Amino acid sequence: MLSLSMFFALFVCLLLGFPVAYTLGGVAIVFGYIGMGSQLFDLLPLRIWGIMTNYVLLAVPLFVFMGVMLEKSGVAEELLDTMGLLFGKFRGGIALSVIVVGALLAASTGIVGATVVTMGLLSLPTMLKRGYSIPVATGTIAAAGTLGQIIPPSVALVLLGSMLNVPVGDMFVGALIPGMILIGAYLLWILILAFFKPLSLPAMPVEELKQFRESGFWRRVLHAFLAPMLLMLSVLGSIFFGIASPTEAAGVGALGALILTMLRKKFSLAVLKQVMDETTHLTSMVFSILLGATAFTLVFRGLGGDLQLSSWIVEADVSPGTLLAVSMLVMFIAGFFIDFIEIIFILVPVIAPLLHRMGVDLLWFGILAAVNLQTSFLTPPFGFALFYLKGVAPPEVKTKHIYKGVIPFVLLQLIVLVCLIKFPQLSLWLPAHFGD
Repeated sequence: MLSLSMFFALFVCLLLGFPVAYTLGGVAIVFGYIGMGSQLFDLLPLRIWGIMTNYVLLAVPLFVFMGVMLEKSGVAEELLDTMGLLFGKFRGGIALSVIVVGALLAASTGIVGATVVTMGLLSLPTMLKRGYSIPVATGTIAAAGTLGQIIPPSVALVLLGSMLNVPVGDMFVGALIPGMILIGAYLLWILILAFFKPLSLPAMPVEELKQFRESGFWRRVLHAFLAPMLLMLSVLGSIFFGIASPTEAAGVGALGALILTMLRKKFSLAVLKQVMDETTHLTSMVFSILLGATAFTLVFRGLGGDLQLSSWIVEADVSPGTLLAVSMLVMFIAGFFIDFIEIIFILVPVIAPLLHRMGVDLLWFGILAAVNLQTSFLTPPFGFALFYLKGVAPPEVKTKHIYKGVIPFVLLQLIVLVCLIKFPQLSLWLPAHFGD
C-alpha cells in the first residue's frame, strides 16, 4: 500500500502546483526512505549514472538543436508561402498547405511548440483575412503542429524507445505508416469540410495565383523544398538504411540545420547563442523530469508496487487486450492534465512490464503510446498547442474558438489509434523489413 500511496501523494503535489521534476524526486525519496531505509541512497546514484551515460538519449539535445536552428533559418516561412500558393486554387487550399508544411516541419524538427508558433504567426492572419472560419483555421494549425510527436525524428519516440528498451531506429521506422495515415486523415477532413461548408474555407483570388505562376513558379518551389527535403532524407535515410544510429543521425541533422541557416544568410553569433540557450533549457527540463521519474520508478518497484499490480491483474483475469485498452484510456485522460514527457516517464515504466509479461509487442505499444500522447497537446485545459497558438493569435481569436476547432482533429487521432490497435501490422510491418 505504501507504493500505491506514492501515486496519490504525487498527484496531490502536482495539483498544488509543485514542479514536476522535483515532485517526482521528492516523493520518491520520502517514500523510499520510509520503505527502504538508507539502501535507497546506494541504489539511486547507480540509476542516475545509467541515465546520464545512455548514448541513445544524446539524440535528444541534438534533435532539439536541429529544430530550434531550423526555426531561425526561415524555412517554415518560405514553405508556408509557397505551399499556400500551390494549393491556392482549391477551397481550403491554405488549410491543406498548413497540414503538409506541418508534416514537413515535423520530419525536419520534431518540436511542436516551434511549429505551432511559427505557423500561427504566418498562416493564421492570412487564413482569417481570406475569410476562413476561426475554429477551422485554429484547429488546423494546432493539429498540424502536433505532427512532430509521431513523425520521426521525434523526441517523444526517442524517449519512448529508451523507456521501453526498444531500438529508437525501430520506433522511427514503425511510426512512418501511422504518421502518414494521420496526415491523410487530416487532409481528407479538410476536403470533406470544404465540400460541405465551402464558405468556411474559400479559395485564393485568381489574380494572385496568376501572378505567382508568372513569377518564377518552379524556381520558388524548388528553392522552398530542396533544402528541407535533403535534410530530412539525410537524417531519416541514414537511420532507415543502417548507415547511422539515431544518435549519429541527430548529429548530422544538427550540422545540416546549421549549414542551412548559414546558406540562407540567417546565421549570426547572436542566433547561435539564442539557439544554444533554448536547446539547453529544453534539454535540462526533459532530463530533470527523467531523473525524477527514474527515482520514482526505482522506489515504486523497490516497494513491490509492480508486483502488487501484476497480482491484481492476474487475480482479475484481465486479458492483454483489456489491459492495453485501459492503459490507452489512462494515457488519454492523463493527457488532459499533464505533459507527454511526464506521462512517458511516470506511466510507461509501470505499464510496459505488465504488457510485456502478457506477450504484447513493446514496439507496437510504443507507437500506440506516441499517437495517443499526441492528443495531450490538443486536449483542454492544459493542451500546450492551444496555449502556444493563443499566445500568437490576433485579438479576435478567443480560447473557445481554438477549443472548438481542435475537437474534430482529436477525434481523428483517436480513430487512427483504434485502427492501429485493430491492425498491428500498420505499425510492425516496416520495422520487420527495415528495422534494426
